[in-house]
Amino acid sequence: MWLIWTAAALAYSPENPDTQAFLSFAAEFKAEKPLPARADGYASTGELWGQVASLVKEYPELIRPEHLGSSVENRPLWALHLGAPGQSERRVMVVAQLHALEWVGAQAALELINDFVAAPHPGVALVVVPVANPDGRARVETDLRTGAPKDTYRRANTNLVDLNRDWPVNREPDTWLWPRLPVTRDFYSVSPGPLSQPETQAIDALARRFQPTDVVDLHAYGGYILVPWAGRYEHTPDHQRLMAKATEMSEAMPGRPYRAMQLCHWTRTFRALGAQIDHMYATYGADSFLIEIGNIGVRHLHQDTFRWYNPKDPRKDLDKVSGALWALIRWETR
Repeated sequence: MWLIWTAAALAYSPENPDTQAFLSFAAEFKAEKPLPARADGYASTGELWGQVASLVKEYPELIRPEHLGSSVENRPLWALHLGAPGQSERRVMVVAQLHALEWVGAQAALELINDFVAAPHPGVALVVVPVANPDGRARVETDLRTGAPKDTYRRANTNLVDLNRDWPVNREPDTWLWPRLPVTRDFYSVSPGPLSQPETQAIDALARRFQPTDVVDLHAYGGYILVPWAGRYEHTPDHQRLMAKATEMSEAMPGRPYRAMQLCHWTRTFRALGAQIDHMYATYGADSFLIEIGNIGVRHLHQDTFRWYNPKDPRKDLDKVSGALWALIRWETR
């Protein structure tokens, strides 16, 4: 425990060199033209980091950046620590945008940072990784700005690896049939090896230092709050507690709530091998959740891939995610 507190205190030190490095990084983005109308409701990368930088300057005692490492193309990976160090036994970690097109996750992460700074919750330390796949996000932004075909599909990192299939736990299928059938075998793909990418290595190293009690992975789309296992059909030993938390998160959502369920029970034929939530649960003992933001539907597949994953008006879904995350934080301080 002393090591955890010491690492947190270093992240929050006024002399922390990562703070100035982050502010310099955020200032590098030049004044940009607005994104095209098809991206209305979403911050550009420069706008996102600019908003975070403003918060870092305004609330230096509440929010501290940490440089986690670099992507394949040497873009920095940033985490934002919120809350008082060394005093919180409950530690919540939120990771967004492992997949390139899923900008709504980064937008929800930005909302959480703003909300937590405005109303810090005693007893909880929070760390947020708003953009876990900066190279993929940059490609999508280039597509938007250059008018690339609307059906351009991007998910992976620069090495064409799905970062949510790159984790060490549950990488082998628990079924013989479905991985061999042409219609379902793509559901069983996995990365070349565990933690094969610099992005996942950096996030794993953060989890090892931070030792989260809860981890939330923000994705799109579907309208679900999902619990492990992702790669095995059987329940985890803590299934009842995980489902109780997920259900409370769902019930805290305004309007029509997302459905809480085990990830690989989405359909009998589906597994997500090497998924982050299985790793965080099995390796670090964290109660882990994956939120699929929005319920947009397959009808968008052949129209506009950006809108397939990112709701045209994200406000409703951002409010849902905010309600769910705050319910989790309140659970941890009972």
